[in-house]
Amino acid sequence: KWSIKEVIGHMADTERVFCYRALRFARGDGTPLPSFDENDYVLNANFAQRTIMDLADEYDAVRRATILLFRNFSPDAFMRIGTASEREFTVRALVYIVAGHERHHLALLRERYLK
Repeated sequence: KWSIKEVIGHMADTERVFCYRALRFARGDGTPLPSFDENDYVLNANFAQRTIMDLADEYDAVRRATILLFRNFSPDAFMRIGTASEREFTVRALVYIVAGHERHHLALLRERYLK
């Protein structure tokens, strides 16, 4: 469905969205957050014009920021609940979603392009 560049860019974009949600919920912000259309994000991102190394560097920076953010949440923050895409999530669930999202796409990249 997407090129390698688009997958890497999608991973960075999606991680940012999920981390923004986690930050808002961890800080006690109960404002419901809207969904996002991952296909529109990819369509409008122009990932094809960037190098794979540039996209990988961006993803690495996003991932490092994610780890720092999650590492510094208090135990209570992980249990806070918020609404996104008309569904309730704990901050802890978003941590698992972020990790699972990366694993999912890395597995697809391996399966489709590194056989």
